[in-house]
Amino acid sequence: MSDGWKLPWEGGCLCGGIRFLVSAPPLLTLACHCTWCQKRSASAFSSVISLPASGFEMTRGEPEAGWSPSEHRHFFCPRCRNWLFLSVAGMGIINLRATMLDEHRWFAPYIEIFAANKLPWVSTAARHSFAGMPDAQAFASSMQSFACDGPRPEPWTVARGAGDNEEGL
Repeated sequence: MSDGWKLPWEGGCLCGGIRFLVSAPPLLTLACHCTWCQKRSASAFSSVISLPASGFEMTRGEPEAGWSPSEHRHFFCPRCRNWLFLSVAGMGIINLRATMLDEHRWFAPYIEIFAANKLPWVSTAARHSFAGMPDAQAFASSMQSFACDGPRPEPWTVARGAGDNEEGL
């Protein structure tokens, strides 16, 4: 089922202390507008790639779990404190922050959740929008349609532009 996914993908945190490998196609891409994600990401929303946990492997470093108001465990780099992913309790799913991938320019949210909290000036490329958290049936339906026509990485590597700066300076 790798049809067009160009796996495996590599990624890591800002300081490079944490590195990982993704070897399974994503289940879904999404933008989360919940106030928790807004605060945690210091942005308007979180860009998320849902993956089967069996296709996500740490290759360097050991992330640490941070405080969470829910049963889901949020993981960070212990050095740079970069928010990396969360482990969805009891589901075998990792919700990876899309920008943690070395090559993430292909990412586009297929759905958006908690759109009722969306900031008034925000718009996304999401094909489907949910005011809150979708029920299990809506998630399953979204994953099925995503498997057929969700965004895929381009067949070429995107060259770094002159304005790109690894150090953020």
